Amino acid sequence: AGMDEERRREVARMGGRAAHQKGTAHEFSPEEAREAGRKGGRAVSQNREHMSAIGREGGESRAANHTRRLSPEELEEQSSEGTRPAHLPRTSDGHDSEESERS
Repeated sequence: AGMDEERRREVARMGGRAAHQKGTAHEFSPEEAREAGRKGGRAVSQNREHMSAIGREGGESRAANHTRRLSPEELEEQSSEGTRPAHLPRTSDGHDSEESERS
């Protein structure tokens, strides 16, 4: 994420050249690589705890991104309607955590 597109390509080229020189560039046939990918995908998706964590992170990220895209007016309207972004927990008295900080 910290590199621009050209730098990423340069790093990938260097890695490809090094793999060719080392003799490990084409260690697997395309069929073997596909099968390995399928096996890995099955193993990961069968781990329910891991998949749950991935889904939770995605949901939190999506909620945070949605909130960032709202204008201040839309955020105010949303809070006056009693709705809140999913990533904001409620306090024990039932208020949004940001409301308690303001009080």
